Amino acid sequence: MKGLILSGGKGTRMRPITHTAAKQLLPVANKPILYYAVEAIKDAGIDELGIIVSPETGDDVRAVVGDGKRWDINIEYIVQAEPKGLAHAVKTARPFLEDSTFVMYLGDNLIKDGVAPLVERFHNKKGDALILLKEVANPSSFGVAQLNDSGQILCLEEKPQKPKSNLALVGVYLFNKNIHTAIDDIKPSKRGELEITDAIQRLIDVEYRVDSHILKSWWLDTGKKDDMLEANRVVLDEMTNYVMEGSLEGSTVVSGRVHVGKGSVLKDCTVRGPAVIGDNCIIENSYVGPFTSIGNGAKVSHAEIQHSILRENCQIVDFNGRIEDSLIGVNVELTRGHRKPLAYKLMLGDDSKVEVV
Repeated sequence: MKGLILSGGKGTRMRPITHTAAKQLLPVANKPILYYAVEAIKDAGIDELGIIVSPETGDDVRAVVGDGKRWDINIEYIVQAEPKGLAHAVKTARPFLEDSTFVMYLGDNLIKDGVAPLVERFHNKKGDALILLKEVANPSSFGVAQLNDSGQILCLEEKPQKPKSNLALVGVYLFNKNIHTAIDDIKPSKRGELEITDAIQRLIDVEYRVDSHILKSWWLDTGKKDDMLEANRVVLDEMTNYVMEGSLEGSTVVSGRVHVGKGSVLKDCTVRGPAVIGDNCIIENSYVGPFTSIGNGAKVSHAEIQHSILRENCQIVDFNGRIEDSLIGVNVELTRGHRKPLAYKLMLGDDSKVEVV
C-alpha cells in the first residue's frame, strides 16, 4: 500500500497568512499540520508516500518536509499544476500510484486515531474503497453521504445545497486500482473540478464495493483561522509529552502542562498550560494562558496572550494589552503606543509590522 497526501491548493480561506506559506505548513502545537498527516501514514506501516504540491508552494513543502528520512520513509513530490479537484489530484499521481492500493489523506486535516485502524479494516474487508464519515452541523460545506438503515451507501453529493444527511466525508480515503477507471469515467462538476465524490459514486453505480466508517472521535479541518485555533486547542489539550528545557527567572510561575524549548528564557512571567513555547524565545513580564503556541525565536514582553498561535520570530514588545483567539504570522512586529486595557483578536500575515495607537 502507498500513501498520497494532498498539499496543494491556493489556501484562499487562510489569507493573508497563506500569501507567504502553504496552509499545510501552518503550525499546530508548534508542528506543521502536514507532519501529522505524514506521521499517520508512517504509523499505518506505509513507507512509500507521494505528496501533491502546487507550483506556488511546492518548494516550501519540499524544504520543510524533506525526502522522508526523518520518518524512515520515501517521499516523492508530485506537482498538480492547477487545483482541479481531489480526483484530478489522484489522476495526476497515477504514475506514482500505479496499481497499488493507497490511502489518500488531505494534508490540512487532523484525525485523532490516525489511519492505521482503517488500513487494517480495508485489507480485511477486501473492498474497492473505504470512506470515513463524521456527523457535522454544516454538511452543505462538505461532501455528504446518504446511508440506508443497514449502513450501505446510497449516494454521495459534493457540497449539496439541501444535504440528504449530516454525514460529511472526512479527508481520508482508501482505494484500490479501480478508482482510476472511475475517475476516467467522470466529467468535471459545475465547479470545473473532478470531484472525488463523483468518482466514488461511479464505483457504487457499477457495483464495486464501497465501505464506510463513521468516526466517533475528533476530526478537524484546518481550513480557516478559527479551525486552526480549535486544532491547536485540541492537540494541546491532549499533550502528554512536555518538558522544561528553558530557564525560569525572577518571579516566573509555570503551572499545568507546559513545554518550553531549549534556549528560551521566561522572566517574571505567569504561564498556564496547556501551552507550548518553542526554542530561543524570550518571554518577559507577560502572561501566557492556556491553548497558546509560541514559535521558535519569538519575543513577548508586557503582554497577555491566550488561545492563540504565534509563529516563528514574532516580536510582541511592550504591548500592554491582551491578545486572544489570534493567529500571527512569521516575523510579525506588534507594538502598542498607549496603555488603555484592551483585548485584540488578530490574524496577521508573515512579516507584518503593526503599531496599535
